[in-house]
Amino acid sequence: MTPLAETAYTLARDCEAIRIPSGEPVTLSAGTSVYLTQSLGGTFTVQAPALGGLFRIAGSDADALGLAPLAGDAAGRPAASGPVDEAAVWDRLRTVYDPEIPVNIVDLGLVYDLRILPAAAAGERVEVKMTLTAPGCGMGGAIAADAQAKIASVPGVAEAEVMIVWDPPWSAEMMTPEGKRLLGIA
Repeated sequence: MTPLAETAYTLARDCEAIRIPSGEPVTLSAGTSVYLTQSLGGTFTVQAPALGGLFRIAGSDADALGLAPLAGDAAGRPAASGPVDEAAVWDRLRTVYDPEIPVNIVDLGLVYDLRILPAAAAGERVEVKMTLTAPGCGMGGAIAADAQAKIASVPGVAEAEVMIVWDPPWSAEMMTPEGKRLLGIA
């Protein structure tokens, strides 16, 4: 079954979620009616009218919605040895989405710096500095953790670290032309 935006689902089992935008972890109960609003990068954003808000459900909990995991879920992709392909890291970062905005963090202009360094052990260390669209966004930890897990799945990555920074402050001018196109910004 392919998920469709704004499609109604009833949760088949209890599942862990993150309340948007506060970032608070919650458990959505079996039988809760939700509307799928976004399914990108291996996660689901759902609206639960009875609970009054939006929630992010991990791709590993797709079965609670009666769905298969989405492409872009980093689970089950072990890192292999060898040099890290920087383009592969950027490609993986393009599978990380803000749960409220249907544009990846690279095209939103949120990734400020990417460095590939020798790791303490075998393999290499990837360090990323990124920001968020708003300093008060409670989803920062979840987005950074998603980015870190996806970087760690790139062959050759032994260590991954994603740091949230606020300088310079983000603005729409930092978006790529593709990000602006997706959001209808001239």
